Amino acid sequence: MLDLQTPPAPPQDPPPEAGLARPAWDLTVGLISATVQVDQMNGDGTRRVGTGFLIEAPRPDGTPRTVLVTAHHVLGGMTRPEARIGWRLEQPGGGWRFAPEPLRIRDEAGEPVWTRHPDRDIAVMEISAPPAFARAAIPLAWLADRTSLDEWQVGPGDELLTLGFPRGYASNTAGFPILRVGRVASWPLTPIESFPVFLLDFPVFPGNSGGPVFWTPAARKLPGTVQPDHPFIAGVLTSEVRPGDEPLGIGLVAHASYVRDAIALLDAPRVGRTAP
Repeated sequence: MLDLQTPPAPPQDPPPEAGLARPAWDLTVGLISATVQVDQMNGDGTRRVGTGFLIEAPRPDGTPRTVLVTAHHVLGGMTRPEARIGWRLEQPGGGWRFAPEPLRIRDEAGEPVWTRHPDRDIAVMEISAPPAFARAAIPLAWLADRTSLDEWQVGPGDELLTLGFPRGYASNTAGFPILRVGRVASWPLTPIESFPVFLLDFPVFPGNSGGPVFWTPAARKLPGTVQPDHPFIAGVLTSEVRPGDEPLGIGLVAHASYVRDAIALLDAPRVGRTAP
C-alpha cells in the first residue's frame, strides 16, 4: 500500500485584497482546490487510485449541481459499492487535514451510479460535496468546447498543466494533488470528431488517470499565438502510451468537449449510464 508523502507543508500565501485582479498563480491554485483523489482498497492491502475534479454544472432549471469528473476506467475498476473521495479540511492557524469520506459508486444491484460517455474513457457523477469544495468547483464554461483549441491556437509545443496522484502519492499529507507540466505532442488536434484524443509529453503513472489537463497564464504558449483571456480545461488524462511493456513518457488526453457531452447525459441517465 502506498502512503502519502510527508514533506513540510508549503507556506500559505495571503488572500488577495477585495477588488484586485487574481494573480495567475491563484488561478492554478483554484484548479488544485477542485482536484481530489478517488481510491478503493484492494483485497491484497493495496489501493486502486485515480484522480477526479469538480465542475459546477447547474441543472436545466438553474439549481446548483457539483459534478465529479474522472476517467471511466478508474471507477469501472472499483468493484465494491463504495470508494473514497479525498476531501481536505482547512484547520485553525492555516494548516490542512486529509479527510477522505465514502463515495457511493454502485447501487444495491452492483450497477454503476456514474454516467459514462458512450465513446470516450470519461465518467461523471453528481455528488454532494462539502461547502468549501462546492465553492471550489470549476465553472462549466472553463471546459473547452469543440472549437476552443482552434480559437486559442493551441498546438504542438504549447505547455499544458495537469494534476494528479501518481502511484497514489500526493504533494503533502493534506492530500493536495501533484502539479506537473507537459507539452502538446501531436498534430492536428482538431476536428475532434477525427482526432478525439491528443498526446501530452510527460511521464504518466497509475493514479494520474482522470486528472484535468489545463492551461493558465503560468503555462507557456508559442510566440505569436493567441493568449486566452481565462484558464481553460483542455481535456482529461485517460492513459499513458505504452506499446507492450515499454512506457514512452507520453499521456493520452480526451478532449474536454466530451466531458461536456457526458454532463449533458446526466439529465438523461437511462441513456447515458452504462455498465463498466
